[in-house]
Amino acid sequence: MDRLSPLDAAFLEIEDEDPSASLAIASIAIAEGPAPEQEEFVAAVRARLAGIPRYHQKVRTVPFDLGPPAWVDDPAFDAGAHFGRMALPEPHDEQALCELVALLMGQRLERDRPLWEFWVIEGLPDGRWAILAKVHHALADGLAATRLQTILFGDTPAPARCEEAPDPGSAKLLLDSVGSIMRAPWDQTRLIARELLHPNRLARRVSDAARGLAALTSALLPASPTPLTGPLGRDRRYATASVALADVKAVAKVYEVTVNDVLLAAVAGGFRELLLHRGETPAADSVRTLVPVSVRTGTALDNEVSLLLPLLPVDLSDPVQRLIRVHHRLSTLKASKEADAGALLTSTAAHEPFAPIAWAIRAATHLPQRNIVTVTTNVPGPVEPLSALGRRILEIYPYVPIALRVRTGVAMLSYAGRITFGITSDADTVPETGVLAKAIEREVQALRAAVR
Repeated sequence: MDRLSPLDAAFLEIEDEDPSASLAIASIAIAEGPAPEQEEFVAAVRARLAGIPRYHQKVRTVPFDLGPPAWVDDPAFDAGAHFGRMALPEPHDEQALCELVALLMGQRLERDRPLWEFWVIEGLPDGRWAILAKVHHALADGLAATRLQTILFGDTPAPARCEEAPDPGSAKLLLDSVGSIMRAPWDQTRLIARELLHPNRLARRVSDAARGLAALTSALLPASPTPLTGPLGRDRRYATASVALADVKAVAKVYEVTVNDVLLAAVAGGFRELLLHRGETPAADSVRTLVPVSVRTGTALDNEVSLLLPLLPVDLSDPVQRLIRVHHRLSTLKASKEADAGALLTSTAAHEPFAPIAWAIRAATHLPQRNIVTVTTNVPGPVEPLSALGRRILEIYPYVPIALRVRTGVAMLSYAGRITFGITSDADTVPETGVLAKAIEREVQALRAAVR
C-alpha cells in the first residue's frame, strides 16, 4: 500500500486547517505559437502521463488518523476533467498573465480526484501561449515537478504504464493502520539494534543530529516584526523576474561562492528594497527565510526535502557585502548540520504513529508564528531547451504557495541559460510583488557590475 509520508500529508493537513491556503505548486511554460488545438494538447499530455501512477490516483484518508493517507487508484478517473483552456484577457501582456496565474493558483485542487491540472493559456504577445502545470505539494516537490517537465516536453520516452492497484477501501486501510501501530515498537527496536552494530556510525549520527537540532532551535527565535508576516487572505499576487545564468555564474566564480548564494543575496536585496518601499527599517533580523534542501535519493514524486533557516542580511546596503554575508551564513548552517537535523526529524516521523503527528500539525497552523518571514526555493531545471508539440518552450516560471502567516514566497528555476523567479504574495497585505521582482533583477545587475 502506497502511503503518503508525514511531510506529504502535512501539506494536506495545513490546507485543511488554513482556509486561506491553496498548497499547489506550478510551472508556467511560455511556448512559441501558434497554440495547438485542445484535443491535440490533451492527447499528447495524456500519452506522456500514462505511466505515472500518481496522475490517476487520489488520496484516501484513514479513519481517526490511525495511519497516514494512502494513494489509491481513482475508479472514476476522467483525464479530460483535469485540463482547461483560457484566453488571456486584455491588455494581453505579462501583467495580465501574472494576474491570471494568481487567480488559477488561488483555487484549491479537488480532493475527490487526482491532485493535478493543466491549463492552456492563449493570447500572449507575439503569438505565444502558455502551459500552466499545477500539482498539489502533497504529490510532488519542486525537483520532482521539474523532472515531470522533462518527461512532458523533452525527448525522454513516456514511461510504460504501471499496473494499477485496487482501492483497498476504508476498512482495509483502517486494519492495515492498526497493524502498523502494533508493529511499530518492533520495527523501531530493529532499527536501533542495527545502529548499535555500527558504533562509529551511530556516534557520528548522534553528534550531527545534536549539532543540527541546536542550530534549528536557535533559528526559531522570532524575527523583528514586519508587515511581511501575519494572517493571509484568499487572494494572491504573482510576479516574475528573469536573469542570465551566465551573469550569476560569473559573480559566483569571482567571489568564490555558489550560484545559490548569489541568488539568495539578490533576493535579500529585493526584500531590503521592498521594506524601504513600505517605509520600514530593514533590521538584521527582519527576514528569516525557509530554504528547502533536497535530500532526494530516488526518482519518486514524493517530497524529499529538509531545510535551512538563514536570516537574510537586509540591513546591509552594499550588494557585495550582502553576498559575502549570505555565503557565510549558509556555510555556517551547512557545517552545523541543520539540514541533517531536519531530515532526521522527518525520517523519524515516518516510524511514529500518525495521529499525534497530524494533531500537532493542525495545532501548529493556529499558532501566531513570526519566526519564518518568507520561503525561497531554488530548483535546477532542464539545461537543454524543451518543446511542446513541436513548439519551442522559451521560458519556464515557477510558482510557490504561501501559508502559515508567511505572506511572500520566492521560487527560482534555471532553464536553458536563464534563471527565472516566481514571486507569490498575499494580495491584501503585500501587493507589491512587482517591486520585489524588479529589485531582484537590479541586484543581479549590480553584482555583475561589481565584478566588471
